[in-house]
Amino acid sequence: MDKVVLDAYIFFQGECKQAMEFYRGIFGGKLDIMWYDDMPAGDKPANSDGKIMNSMLTGGDVRIMAADSTRKEKFGESFISLSLNGSDEEKLRGYFEKLSAGGKVEMPLKKEFWGGTSGMLTDKFGVDWMVNIMDREI
Repeated sequence: MDKVVLDAYIFFQGECKQAMEFYRGIFGGKLDIMWYDDMPAGDKPANSDGKIMNSMLTGGDVRIMAADSTRKEKFGESFISLSLNGSDEEKLRGYFEKLSAGGKVEMPLKKEFWGGTSGMLTDKFGVDWMVNIMDREI
């Protein structure tokens, strides 16, 4: 049976390239970018000059997909946070520190009543993250 994968797909307002390079610096991997400027003129959406149509960070510790939004209407009312989970405390603490650079720590990493260590932040691009360090393998 084929595997189904759920990916986070982040939409930015013109800063997709900077954000994805920031994430590549943290998680490693290869960044592939497709630009709206490479589309045939008749297919290219309005307000897309110099914007990223699709990008994917792969081969590092996480996979992230992102683009620059060309939508004029607002996205839905969902509240979404990307969650990093695992038992490698050193690596996850490092991710928390690097992701919070230039952003805002909403809840510092701290030991929780359920046994793990958890923290929340908003990075400098406005993306919300949760980091959960488990006391066992997940």
